[in-house]
Parts: sequence; structure tokens; C-alpha cells
Amino acid sequence: MKEISKWIQQVPLELIFWIGSLIAILTINPEASQHFSLCPLDNLGFSWCPGCGLGRSMNLLARGEIQASWSMHPLAMLAFAAIFHRIWTLIKHLKTTHNYG
Repeated sequence: MKEISKWIQQVPLELIFWIGSLIAILTINPEASQHFSLCPLDNLGFSWCPGCGLGRSMNLLARGEIQASWSMHPLAMLAFAAIFHRIWTLIKHLKTTHNYG
């Protein structure tokens, strides 16, 4: 038990955040008309935001609906690549060193 708790303490918080964000992206419903938004511009009442639709677009891309994903937000592929690259880097540093920065 001590070994498991020690290993959990060594996992970087950023790695947990990125994996959690991917899980959240994969569980959203992109076709829903109303959705929860953390977007500050949306919460202030602005109708346009450069990032709005990115999560739904990433969900569509994960489902294989490339055309619909591209039409919702063209940067979904780049966002997936950036998140996977960061997760890979954190896991690689987790295995080799104790310096996660």
C-alpha cells in the first residue's frame, strides 16, 4: 500500500490534468444544443470565441467524423497532437527522471 501511495505522489499533476481532459472530451455530446462552458467570453455573453467548438470538434475527430470535425473547428487535429505530445513527454520523464519540468 505504501508503494502505491508513493507512486501516486510521484505522478505529476499536469499528467493527471491532461488525461482527465481527454476523458472529458471523449465523453461530451457534440450534438447537444446546450452544453456546459468554461469559456470566459461565452460566459460574458459574447457570441464569437476563437476556441469555442474545439472540444466538440475533438470529440467528433475521435469518433472518426473528420469532415464534421473540420467544419466545427479546424484546429482539432493540432490540439490532439499537442495534448498527446505533452502526455507522452510527461510519461517519458516520469520513467527516466524525477524532474518533470
